[in-house]
Amino acid sequence: MLFLEKEGKKMEININEASAKELLAYYQEKLDEEARNAHSEGRLVCWSAALCPSEFCEAMDVSMVYPETHSAGCGARRSSMDCLEIADQKGYNIDICSYARTNIGYMEMLKQEALTGVTSEKLANSKAARVPLPDFVLTCNNICNTLLKWYENLARELDIPCIIIDAPFNHTMPVPRHNKEYMVGQFQAVIAKLEKICGRQFDYDKFLAAQVQTQRSIYQWNRVASYAFRKPSPLNGFDLFNYMAMPVTCRSKKYSEIVLKKFADELEENDKNGKYAFGAAENEKNRVTWEGIAVWPYLGTTFKGLKNEGALMTGSAYPGMWDFEYIPGDMMSMAETYSKVYLNCGAPHRYEEFYKVVDNSRSDGIILHTNRSCKIMAFLNGEGAEFINTKKKAPFVSFDGDQTDPRVFAPAQFETRIQALSEMMNSQKNQ
Repeated sequence: MLFLEKEGKKMEININEASAKELLAYYQEKLDEEARNAHSEGRLVCWSAALCPSEFCEAMDVSMVYPETHSAGCGARRSSMDCLEIADQKGYNIDICSYARTNIGYMEMLKQEALTGVTSEKLANSKAARVPLPDFVLTCNNICNTLLKWYENLARELDIPCIIIDAPFNHTMPVPRHNKEYMVGQFQAVIAKLEKICGRQFDYDKFLAAQVQTQRSIYQWNRVASYAFRKPSPLNGFDLFNYMAMPVTCRSKKYSEIVLKKFADELEENDKNGKYAFGAAENEKNRVTWEGIAVWPYLGTTFKGLKNEGALMTGSAYPGMWDFEYIPGDMMSMAETYSKVYLNCGAPHRYEEFYKVVDNSRSDGIILHTNRSCKIMAFLNGEGAEFINTKKKAPFVSFDGDQTDPRVFAPAQFETRIQALSEMMNSQKNQ
């Protein structure tokens, strides 16, 4: 039996009978609890970038915390502003990634608590999941170079080791052999640094087991994502943003496989029974691709805005970044997978991947999130949408927002843009 805390009360749930939503909540809480208990159990804690290989730390029984995911959770729970205000006071510019600023603000609260023994009112009242300070940090630049400076800053503020995996940018595709060989060298360096930090030899047996488990988890994640391609679809694409926490935070653990298999099984059953995301099939009037990170403080607002227009989000390149398929035991294969993230590739490849998402999901239109925090995911949006229009007519609109800073998003603007997109999609269908 499992115990899930709900509305301040612990509820007993049966793993075989629990819904995917209940299992998601349970294992997210379990991961946070394991991190909080790590030191008392003789384990180290690592703060890691989302697209870093988790398999290395898993092999050394290191407890993992993911600042990007934690910041997203802060945003979704409307608790990011306290963190952002602290970052503002410390002099961090508003144009810096709000995931970074939220995390730095949260880190500062934990740091002051550790130094003074006093828990600030903001920290005590925060709705964010409580996580411990790290013993070291691990990052990779296969998303953006902001991650390097962000994690270097954490390491300097906390006086802890910083491990960096340097992923060469792929100007051409497929990933060149020399790029993969270079990343294998980076992996070997990570192993050596982990041995030094942990004070023991790297466990290659646990490493292989973590690789195998990653593939099992990702298989279920891809099962879930495939239901977005059904028309009508039983999957509300916004659920991908929520369940994405599993392949991000625990893809090398059994937890991820359990949750995602349950969700995929539920979607399969709903599809067989004609139970679709918006209820009846005719309620799905249009299908849209969402390009960019979710607006976490306004996730409900953005979903309802689309639903009110009968527009189902069926495609997004962002969740697809966690498709970590590779051959366990083959370092070159693993290097290729962690290197070929579409944000780490040239524009032509990125646009082709964007097109595949729109085409496979049979989207009628595109929503572009012009994200103040994530320039790399926002600046090429318009050009990418124009590229798609050369191959497949798909009207698009953009809106201003931010992944965790609620001050940047205007619900009224979003509603207006969605209404305009709906009119364009309907007009194109009637031509």
